[in-house]
Amino acid sequence: MRIVAGSAKGRALTGPKPSSGHIRPTADRVRETIFNMLGQFLDGQAVLDLYAGTGALGLEALSRGAGRLVLVDQDREALALCRKNTDALGFAAQVSILAQPVVRALETLGKQGAKFDLVFADPPYAARVVETVLEAVVAAGVVTPGGMVMVEHDKREAAPEAHSGLALEDQRRFGDTLVSFYRAP
Repeated sequence: MRIVAGSAKGRALTGPKPSSGHIRPTADRVRETIFNMLGQFLDGQAVLDLYAGTGALGLEALSRGAGRLVLVDQDREALALCRKNTDALGFAAQVSILAQPVVRALETLGKQGAKFDLVFADPPYAARVVETVLEAVVAAGVVTPGGMVMVEHDKREAAPEAHSGLALEDQRRFGDTLVSFYRAP
């Protein structure tokens, strides 16, 4: 795994141990397509990466000019990978890591009044939580007006056309992976 573009382009990211079947990093080509759709540069945007895993999606955003990043995961190995990758890329000053379940982290961020221009959610496919995540993001009120919520999920899990004001703007398929892009009003 490598950072695809931006200030850290080509820099390697540490991935999960081969024996770790519960962390599934987003493939480089999928990340590249996601960022081609979002725009190459994210000038100063605030980014939230839910189910962060290795932190690859959020760190890619920082490399492309995002201003700050919050990584959320509850898995010990994932949290260690997020810290290691953040430090290795020199982004520690721009990154906060929350070691909480996603719904609780969203509640915490909502109570703090945190707002994000871009929210990534890449839950374990078996969890089947696309609607739950969208509902929690909206309930927390963490997305800026016009902000984007991107959910990566199994192709067999239907993503709603709209959810609590978030409108499905685009959807792309990569083998068994479906990436759904929602826009806040």
